[in-house]
Amino acid sequence: EVQLVESGGGLVQAGGSLRLSCAASGFTFDDYAIGWFRQVPGKDREGVSCISKGTGDTYYAESVKGRFTISTNNAKNTVYLQMNNLKPEDTAVYYCAADNGDFSGNYYLSWSYGMDYWGKGTLVTVST
Repeated sequence: EVQLVESGGGLVQAGGSLRLSCAASGFTFDDYAIGWFRQVPGKDREGVSCISKGTGDTYYAESVKGRFTISTNNAKNTVYLQMNNLKPEDTAVYYCAADNGDFSGNYYLSWSYGMDYWGKGTLVTVST
C-alpha cells in the first residue's frame, strides 16, 4: 500500500526558510514520479515541483523557481522540498503526491489530477 506522510510545515516570516519532508512507503522512488503541490482554500491545487520517474528530471512552477528545491533520499524513501526566501503568497497546504504512470514530471506539474497517491498535507503559513 502506497503511503505518503508530509511534515515540516509551520509559521515563518517572509524571507525565511522551511524544509518539508514526505516519508513514502509501499513503493520505490525510481518507479514513480513524485511531486509537491499546494492549495489555498477556495483556489485550485497548484503544482510546485515534480521529479520524473526514472530520469529524476526536476520541474518547478515559475513562481518558485530559484527559491524552492526538490530532492530525494532514496535510502530513507523521503522526498524534500527546501523552500527559501518565502513569501506570503506561498501560504498554503502543501501536499506530496506520487504516480507510476509514464508521464514526465512536467506533465504532473501542470495536471495534478494525474497523480494517484496523495498525503494529507502540511500547512505552511508565511507572515509579513
